[in-house]
Amino acid sequence: GLPEDPVAALYAGKASALRPVHDAVMAVFTPLGPFEVAPKKGYVALRRKRQFAMLGPKAGTRVELGINLKEPLTDTRIKALPPGGMCQYSINLTSPADVDPALIAILHAAFDAAG
Repeated sequence: GLPEDPVAALYAGKASALRPVHDAVMAVFTPLGPFEVAPKKGYVALRRKRQFAMLGPKAGTRVELGINLKEPLTDTRIKALPPGGMCQYSINLTSPADVDPALIAILHAAFDAAG
């Protein structure tokens, strides 16, 4: 059979309502150019030469988006993570509407910086 869609597996069951949030984030990156989607346990890692984001459901209530970007971010929705982790920042998304122009600009910057 076909390989299981790792994203479908992430958003099975109670997390299924969050799939449109995931798709809204992916829709920002897809037109920017080729990148790798690496399935991990509980999330997918998005990579060019380097990882620029990670994305997955948390507790069935939100999608956690990790962002790799060296520059300081002032968006109050985004929290800085401790140094040495997989990502510099994370943001919790609960609706596709959270993927707004301010966040899209940050995602473009993260994508560009990873190439």
